Amino acid sequence: MNAQAHPLDVLEDALNEERRALLDHDVEALLRSTQAKLDALRAAEHAGANATDALRVQALSELNQANGALLARRRREVNWALRHLGRLDSDALYDASGQAGARPHSRLNVSA
Repeated sequence: MNAQAHPLDVLEDALNEERRALLDHDVEALLRSTQAKLDALRAAEHAGANATDALRVQALSELNQANGALLARRRREVNWALRHLGRLDSDALYDASGQAGARPHSRLNVSA
């Protein structure tokens, strides 16, 4: 990306990459795009916004929320698959604040 690009352009690119990674189930690309998004957010906060950026910031916020919904859906799909494979009893591994909550437990019973 261009080092002189506007921080909101960089943020938009990162959000679009994040969405592609989620749709493609590409974990490595998701990790890269998430880091790029965080870096772009810091740069945008540092640069500040003016009144003309308000609509764009709102649109980027909506894109970020849509990505969050897609990420939550992917997480539910993974948890469903793990439960049906007998690898996970818990529906959630994290509480509402993002802190580690319930721990995964194997359903496999091993007789001694």
